[in-house]
Amino acid sequence: MTSALGRRLVACLLNISEARERDVVEKVAQAAISHQHGGRRKGVTVLNIFSDHDYNRSVLTIVAGIELIGEVVLSASERAFSLIDMTVHEGIHPCMGAVDLVPFYPLGEEVSLEDCGKEARAVGTALTERVPGTSAFFFSWADIPLHRGLAHRRKELGWFRKGSNTATVRPDVGPPPIRRYGLTGIGASPYVMNCNVTIDTQDVSLGRDVAAAIRESSPGGIPGVQVMALPHEGTVEIACNVESVPAPAVGGESWPAFRVGEQKFCHAPASLITTRVAELARCQGVTTQGAALVGFTPLECKRLAERALSQDIGEFWKELHGVRM
Repeated sequence: MTSALGRRLVACLLNISEARERDVVEKVAQAAISHQHGGRRKGVTVLNIFSDHDYNRSVLTIVAGIELIGEVVLSASERAFSLIDMTVHEGIHPCMGAVDLVPFYPLGEEVSLEDCGKEARAVGTALTERVPGTSAFFFSWADIPLHRGLAHRRKELGWFRKGSNTATVRPDVGPPPIRRYGLTGIGASPYVMNCNVTIDTQDVSLGRDVAAAIRESSPGGIPGVQVMALPHEGTVEIACNVESVPAPAVGGESWPAFRVGEQKFCHAPASLITTRVAELARCQGVTTQGAALVGFTPLECKRLAERALSQDIGEFWKELHGVRM
């Protein structure tokens, strides 16, 4: 891989509402790395596939150059919409769409948040044209001019409410949502990690108390952390979106840092989140069972993408031993 390509990399952590049919998830991944009429796309890799049976949700980590990423994600999304029917979907995790979330994150030094926001908006428009009946809302750098964050937009649209009626939603692009496809969130921001900590209880209300204590908006919360407590395999999972925040506003030297153009960002380390959850759970007489990082940190993502692309490995997820956490 040339250094020029490395400087222009973008990641998309494509969230689809399917995990129980592995062949469906694999077909979506293959659509990302394959041309429509056969043959492998060069310059794109699927680094990881994380699937959760209880949530019935999968996250595909797709990386390509800014010039390719839009078409790659469109191909994967088209395939997902053809295979996933939200009228029969069941799962614990909140969701609104067959393709539920399409976030673009700049990895290369020559890619800006504005570039990713522009690409996200183009993908949203193209998707509703290619798959009639689909609709989307924009967030962060794709939400012009307000730049409302993902959590803000989800609250506005009722994403957190189980069984929310998408038919009453006014999307940013496309027609009113139909039940089969639902509503897709598309946006761009500095890299967002997913860190989940399992606590050994079935008491979801206790889990919500723990989640509230570490949420960014709470007094003493962890900057950048958006969090839910969800029942999961007979326990409760503290499911965190770990947003990157401007550095050195918080965290000091102990927080992992990376750059988007000239701006430096950092994110709360998974170890901090795990420790805080364990302390809060222990105060309630509950232990933790472990933590999982879904996918990679920003620096890991870029490093592995450079490796995969330099070796022309499109199916990099198959190179990983087991599920990468």
